[in-house]
Amino acid sequence: MVTKDSRRNKIKARIRSRIKGTAQQPRLSVFRSNKQIYAQLIDDLTGVTLVSASSRAFSDKVAKVELATLVGKAIAEKAASAGVKTCVFDRNGYLYHGRVKALAEGAREGGLIF
Repeated sequence: MVTKDSRRNKIKARIRSRIKGTAQQPRLSVFRSNKQIYAQLIDDLTGVTLVSASSRAFSDKVAKVELATLVGKAIAEKAASAGVKTCVFDRNGYLYHGRVKALAEGAREGGLIF
């Protein structure tokens, strides 16, 4: 029986076989739970997280999609202060829809290029 998690892990493995992050162009990884959304800029060559942002830093009185946009803008702002302009987007097996799409668009509005 195929569960949602096993399907996502299969898609995640397929995506990660093609995507690698470097120090100049790190991987923007997205994790989405039921209540929160998290984003990290990761250098896969050294295994270091350069910058991270999450929805836990914001108030809970905002809709989840709007919260994802704020997280995208926050990660873009932190990336700019760390000297990162471009990245590779890793949707982590999630569909590019809803909160994942909102985070990506927020990061683009904030100045990240991918």
